[in-house]
Amino acid sequence: KIITECYTIMANASILPTIGTISIHALKKGNKSKRLDKKEYLSIPTSFLAFFAGFIDGDGYIQVTQTTKGYISIKLVISIQLEDISTLEYIQSVLKLGKITVYRDLKSPGCKLIINRTDLQEVIFPLLLHHGIFFLTDTRRAQFDLALYILKNEIKVYSLIPKKEDIPSTFDLPKKALDYVRLAFFKNWIVGFTMSEGSFFVKINNDGCFQLKQRVHDILFEAFKLVFETNSQISSEKDKYYQFSVCSKADIQRVINFFSFSGYHPLIGLKGIQYLKWLTLLKNSSRYANLNFPK
Repeated sequence: KIITECYTIMANASILPTIGTISIHALKKGNKSKRLDKKEYLSIPTSFLAFFAGFIDGDGYIQVTQTTKGYISIKLVISIQLEDISTLEYIQSVLKLGKITVYRDLKSPGCKLIINRTDLQEVIFPLLLHHGIFFLTDTRRAQFDLALYILKNEIKVYSLIPKKEDIPSTFDLPKKALDYVRLAFFKNWIVGFTMSEGSFFVKINNDGCFQLKQRVHDILFEAFKLVFETNSQISSEKDKYYQFSVCSKADIQRVINFFSFSGYHPLIGLKGIQYLKWLTLLKNSSRYANLNFPK
């Protein structure tokens, strides 16, 4: 069976090349009964993959750790509150891989979607590379570049990993805000990023607001202004966090147009519910009632 699987990997190499070598031990342990054929993975919409990347940029991380025997463990983890487990179930249903783990901490119960090293090598990383979709926050980019470097160079021992500054970047970030906007995947990435770092709310003074907040990424936040066609100023907190926020009628209409009328990947889970509740509040507001809302 293992030999058959090895031949299958080789046969599919030209379709979606595996990164590095898959160990025999991984093939023994792996449960691929639910996983799609590599050809089928190419049929996953790029809108979903861009959404997925944006969500990881906010709520995920690529973990590279040392095992007890000094080897390297690599996995992708998305961690969210337990109430929003349907979001992880949706992602898992599309990818047909990953394991959802629930932890019932009394203070903050949560859940995680964990995608193992083999699935990253055979499916997730090759898909992102194939479609030219990449992470846009510094932390996630560094994690991706490190994991990819380890896999490509088949580094087995943790102590042999080079220094961070010696790891090459896989993709170059745009140098101008407009170049972010021109990225084919950027708008769907924003939807995924909003799932993690966005908020839809109404202030006490009845101002409807849409907000995105994250660590300082100057050009990225300027690109948000271009996408939503606003002159609203980016605010910062102690030069550590940037906040993009819009409240005017014209700006709110453009936000509604983006999330409801543009054909991008939809908001799902708790964020999707928050968005729908926000639309209802706006419809019942004297200030925003005349805006164009989805039916």
